[in-house]
Formats: sequence, C-alpha cells, structure tokens
Amino acid sequence: MTTLNGLPAHALLVHFIVILAPLTALLAILCAVWPAARKRLVWLVLGLAAITAVLTPLTTDAGEWLEERVGRSALLHEHTELGDTMVYFSIALLVAAALLAFIHVREVRGKSVKPVASWILAAVVIVVSIATSVQVYRIGDSGAAATWGDLPAAEAKPSE
Repeated sequence: MTTLNGLPAHALLVHFIVILAPLTALLAILCAVWPAARKRLVWLVLGLAAITAVLTPLTTDAGEWLEERVGRSALLHEHTELGDTMVYFSIALLVAAALLAFIHVREVRGKSVKPVASWILAAVVIVVSIATSVQVYRIGDSGAAATWGDLPAAEAKPSE
C-alpha cells in the first residue's frame, strides 16, 4: 500500500498505530490487574492487539516506500530504523493479550489459576505494555523530527 486518495499511506496508517498500540496496552494492563475488567474487555484487547500487529508491517512498508521518495537524512534514517522495531513490540503485545485470553478462558471454565502465575502474567503484560507505548512515542518523536526538523525554531524570531 503506497497511497490512499493521493496521500502517502504511511501518513494515514501511522495514526492507527499511534492510537491503537497505547490504547491496547492500557486496556491490557487493566485486564491483567483487574479480573472484572478482564471479563469484559479481554476479547476487545485481543482484537485490538491483532489489528495492531497486522497494521504495523503495513505501516512500516508504507514508510519505507515513502522514504525512497523523499530526501534522505540522518533523522529520517533514525526514524525508519526505530520504526522497523515496532513489529516486535506489536507481536509481544499480541502474545500478552493472547495469554490474558488464555487465563480468562481457564477462569470461565472453572479451572483455577495459581496466584503466582497471575502475578507473573500481570508483570509481563505491564512491562510489554509500557515498552510498547514508549516505543510508539520514540518512533513518533523521531518521525516528527525527521518531518519538521527545526521548523519551529527557524520560525521563532529573536526578541529585539
């Protein structure tokens, strides 16, 4: 996917990742630490994680297509290198969501889950969720720097 309605697809797809990945991460944490939330939200979290995992490589492929058509710079290279790592974070979030769903299914079937296992899973979900959200921020920040550079600084006029 290269363009949508004449716009680079990357510029549109990236907004899905910027919203879905942190939202999924937040909901996953809720499901991990609050059983009542898990009962209501676990399938939504799994679905959002799957959508994020599918959209991530589409977004990075569209970004690589766009990179070939704009002037290369060190900032753009940094952004694309960071962007290429996002697929690992999306997959980790999907695995964490799948584990939450597995725990949920066991609970619904009346099979007990050892408290230690629940706490370990919660810790894993929290770490993966925070890491994913931080990486989204880092990638977005580097993309903004590559796109806009020092534009705000260049427009600022010194006070006389």
